Amino acid sequence: MTAFKSDFLNVLQSRGFIHQISDPDSLDALAANRELVAYIGFDCTASSLHVGSMVQIMCLYWLQQTGNKPIALMGGGTTRVGDPSGKDETRKILSIEDIDRNKDGIKQVFSHFLRFGEGKSDAVMPDNAEWLTKLNWIEMLRDIGRHFSVNRMLAMDSVKLRLERDQEMSFIEFNYMILQAYDYYVLNQRYDCRLQMGGSDQWGNIVNGIDLGRRMGTPQLHALTTPLITTSSGEKMGKTASGAVWLNADMKSPYDYWQFWRNTEDADVPRFLKLFTTLPLGEIEKLSALKGAEINEAKKALADAATTLLHGTDAARTAAETARQTFEEGAIAQSLPTATVPSPILENGLSVLEAYVLSNLVMSKGEARRQIRNGGLRVNDLVVNDEDRTLTFADLTPEGVIKLSLGKKRHILLKPA
Repeated sequence: MTAFKSDFLNVLQSRGFIHQISDPDSLDALAANRELVAYIGFDCTASSLHVGSMVQIMCLYWLQQTGNKPIALMGGGTTRVGDPSGKDETRKILSIEDIDRNKDGIKQVFSHFLRFGEGKSDAVMPDNAEWLTKLNWIEMLRDIGRHFSVNRMLAMDSVKLRLERDQEMSFIEFNYMILQAYDYYVLNQRYDCRLQMGGSDQWGNIVNGIDLGRRMGTPQLHALTTPLITTSSGEKMGKTASGAVWLNADMKSPYDYWQFWRNTEDADVPRFLKLFTTLPLGEIEKLSALKGAEINEAKKALADAATTLLHGTDAARTAAETARQTFEEGAIAQSLPTATVPSPILENGLSVLEAYVLSNLVMSKGEARRQIRNGGLRVNDLVVNDEDRTLTFADLTPEGVIKLSLGKKRHILLKPA
């Protein structure tokens, strides 16, 4: 393990955030003097970021905590193009109105992690639409495009892998790496930004920005990428049976967010405690040493700390208490209204559409279908995606009920009779 002089790189290394660094010694020197300005770009493809972005958010968090300056770059301009990295097909082109709406939703997340202002280490949040939308095509070709080799661009993973799979890449996507590289140059000119961070799939794009900066006369720029985070079972981080784990409370309640972390696989707990909480490493080491049933205490600590970071102490405490009552006492389950279904019907399989009509949560099967298409129905807190799904005894919780939910506030417990 490399011994760094800077608190920033030491924290990232000890917590498992570092995959590659372009010039560790030079970057370490900047961070050690607390003179490092770094950015990560976030395209506005949805109205919230999800857990898959938490590694990048935490990199910016630790950057500021160690006295350096973070830039959370909103991709209002690059979202109009679409990043081809890791994709087999062209991203959906969003309207300007949708992009602006998504940007407003994403901004809410960062207020929980970063301190914004005019101070030396205060975070800023520019939008690359400010400069990208003003580029003149001929001037861009002459002043920026001339620094790019098509041979090198074709060798980039984001392009090469798409072509190897015989998947079409549009000309607009092919230009994405040029725009991202230009972002780095502009942020260097405006903020003396010297580091771009991103996921491991962004290494080539970031190095392009470093090369463009060198050709256009910037000081030395740097790249740092984080490892791809997957669960022990090989699943992509942040994906569940009910879809993405969103960070905005109106898209994923604090209780559901708490439950996501509480349900972490045993083998992932030590790593996730380091990546997704700010708990001291000594405390994490003690929690990671727990075995058997005691590992659940470490999972609760993970859920408490991660939820506190995003939603605050009160929301985390409420979520933990709700979970305790529901799963340990059954108090919430007892207080919810109930409906009964004859055991033979449930044994043979009860249509989820009929179950919702039977419970009076909807008036008709047609309404149930519409709710499913809009993601409005949940069985045992998991979104129902299949209109043909049937409920059986296998769906009974340990309390002997099936929890049917319409939206976030209407719940019925279905009991066999």
